[in-house]
Amino acid sequence: MPRHYVPTAVSSPRLLASAIGVAITATSAGHLAFAAEAEPAKDGTIALDATSVTGQADASTDYQVERAASPKYTAPLVDTPRSITVIPQQVLKDTNALSLQDALRTVPGITFGAGEGGNPQGDRPFIRGFDAQGDTYLDGVRDTGAQTREIFAVESIEVSKGPNSAIGGRGAAGGTINLVSKRAHLGNSFDGGFTWGSDQTERYTLDGNYQFTDNAAGRLNLMSHESNVAGRDKVNYDRWGIAPSLAFGLGTPTRVNLDYYHLESDDLPDSGIPYSIPTSGSTGRTSAHPDKPIDGGDSSNFYGLTDRDFRKTRVDIATFAIEHDLSDSLTVKNTLRHGNSMQDYILTQPDDSKGNVNNGSVWRRMNSRVGNTATTTNQTDLFGDFYVAGFKNSFSTGVEFSREESDRSSYNVNTDTTPSSPGNASTNCTPAMIGASSGYNCTSLSNPNPDDPWNGAISRNYAGTDTNSKTRAIYAFDTLELSPQWLLNMGLRYDHFDTDYKTFNAAGTTTAKGSDVSEFFTGQLGLVWKPAENGSIYVSYATSATPPGAMLGEGTEGNPLPGTPDRNGNLLSSDLEPEETTNYEIGTKWDLLDQRLSLTAALFRTEKENARVQTNTLTYENVGETRVEGIELSASGRITEQWQVFAGYTYMEARQIDGGPLGKANDGNQLPNTPNNSASLWTTYNLTPKLTIGGGAFYVDEVYGSVANTTMVDSYVRYDAMASYKLTKNVDLQLNVQNLTDETYYDKAYSTHFANQAAGRTALLTTSVHF
Repeated sequence: MPRHYVPTAVSSPRLLASAIGVAITATSAGHLAFAAEAEPAKDGTIALDATSVTGQADASTDYQVERAASPKYTAPLVDTPRSITVIPQQVLKDTNALSLQDALRTVPGITFGAGEGGNPQGDRPFIRGFDAQGDTYLDGVRDTGAQTREIFAVESIEVSKGPNSAIGGRGAAGGTINLVSKRAHLGNSFDGGFTWGSDQTERYTLDGNYQFTDNAAGRLNLMSHESNVAGRDKVNYDRWGIAPSLAFGLGTPTRVNLDYYHLESDDLPDSGIPYSIPTSGSTGRTSAHPDKPIDGGDSSNFYGLTDRDFRKTRVDIATFAIEHDLSDSLTVKNTLRHGNSMQDYILTQPDDSKGNVNNGSVWRRMNSRVGNTATTTNQTDLFGDFYVAGFKNSFSTGVEFSREESDRSSYNVNTDTTPSSPGNASTNCTPAMIGASSGYNCTSLSNPNPDDPWNGAISRNYAGTDTNSKTRAIYAFDTLELSPQWLLNMGLRYDHFDTDYKTFNAAGTTTAKGSDVSEFFTGQLGLVWKPAENGSIYVSYATSATPPGAMLGEGTEGNPLPGTPDRNGNLLSSDLEPEETTNYEIGTKWDLLDQRLSLTAALFRTEKENARVQTNTLTYENVGETRVEGIELSASGRITEQWQVFAGYTYMEARQIDGGPLGKANDGNQLPNTPNNSASLWTTYNLTPKLTIGGGAFYVDEVYGSVANTTMVDSYVRYDAMASYKLTKNVDLQLNVQNLTDETYYDKAYSTHFANQAAGRTALLTTSVHF
């Protein structure tokens, strides 16, 4: 049968690629003429007709960043008492990062977990040992919904480590990730990128900004991407996106921004490699001898089915923001956003749970999901400076109202289709059942055939779950300058989080429902001592809270919403309290070498108490505890005018302290997806004004897939290299070779069954045209 088709609005990426090419061709002549006629003034402005406009088009080439974009951070990074890493545009460009996972590779202490059916596909970062799948933000507003995020329209990425609920709201136990959008600005600019690479990679991007009037501008970002995956059979990733932005009132006291983001993808997804399994079966697994992925002798083996597997996604986000300067030192801003994210997939999980792998066969277990998440948020911020009794206060305060709705269903997939397969083929796979005798639901470990003529039946299963939530919050932050040497950083947030859900059968009849109302305060407090203007030493304290239902079914939820059934079978409100996470940190930050290079160091201890644990088959209680202790070091900026570096190291000791009555056996075990050691180094050197070379090394220690420590993936080192050359003033060439040594390694470990294998050696040649 042909590859299963699900009707969506996805358009061909090739059409978008053609559109980008036409746009580049149409605009190049005009920009060349403009470049020839416009005469730069001595003060750096550009003469355009009768108007002088300050040029803002060229992004900074520095790896060092002085401030976070969010006004909630009320001090420069060197004076902010917490660990914050900002990945600037130049690092994204030099490393040729194409996705959020690519970009976060440069930040140690972050790993990624795998998804399947119940836990959705998409980005699942772990920060300091805690799942941060629901803790990603776009321009300071929560970006709900499981997604695989692109960065074609991203200016920079801000990673805040440690509990961050005071700034971000619910969750944020290990930290938050904030994507800063490319938005319209004053000045004219044009950047077009063409990337060709190994494994049939073709990527086209366009980033054009045009100033309409003295105070209005528009910006358009386009992207088309098609690629296979190095070292993996059959897998492909195709996507396209568009992100227009309009801005009015630039350079005036009142500014308005209208932004839209659209991304669609159509992939043949990869669930990776099954874990090995002891002869005694799953019960034979122990933490002393954990299972590791096993590929039957060929790391390119793909255990999915090309006639069955697919993954389609769509993301739409519309933002209206208005900002007004009440005075030179006081600004009010209102942001209204509506976003919708959808994903639709059937994928094959190479499952080891039935005792298959030890006899050389693999059960092709089906996972499916049809999910949609809609979010509407209104956020008002007031920020600026004021003086009280002679003390300067840099403050930010605001209110947030949001409504989130998530609905999830799946597919019916008949995986037992032939009479020659007695009973149910999914109960076990033996070598005799490989191929037609199991309806191709059993395949060979060493020689799977992705093109097997699978002929099972597929239909929609409209039974599912709807989850809704409402958030009302108020927050305030302040950096109080006690003296030029002493700063007090404070933050407090109150959240009212009301969530409910229902499950329903295929006929739409409600089969269960539950709800929860949580109210909680979270805060942060830090004291900063500045022994010199370019340095600081700090101590800080911060908290977070994760209420029941915090992820709306869009990630792993440690506690289901329902409470105790009443006499009519209806589920009452949950009586569980939010999980509480506390962080203690002491650190120092310095801007050295004429403030070209930023160095940071921090010792931290993060404790999660009141953690939800299962005490019997039907009951959860707030009795668990986990703890993460460690050290972080980082360096970013210029060592010399020609030499830049972006590097870091993280050591973490992450342990379960109390797993409750049913989890006591795992007490003392290492938390999943949390390496003891991880390090990254990326550096570039300008050999000449035209030629730049660079490279990087990325190390991640061994990682366990489960808190039982019965599954794991080995440590690895990945090496990357790059070289760029300026052909002309307007044309650059850049070559990136990623995974230079073609290392076979795994970058996502699921708790059971499988781990995701990373891409092999990949070469990418990019031609950039800019004006």
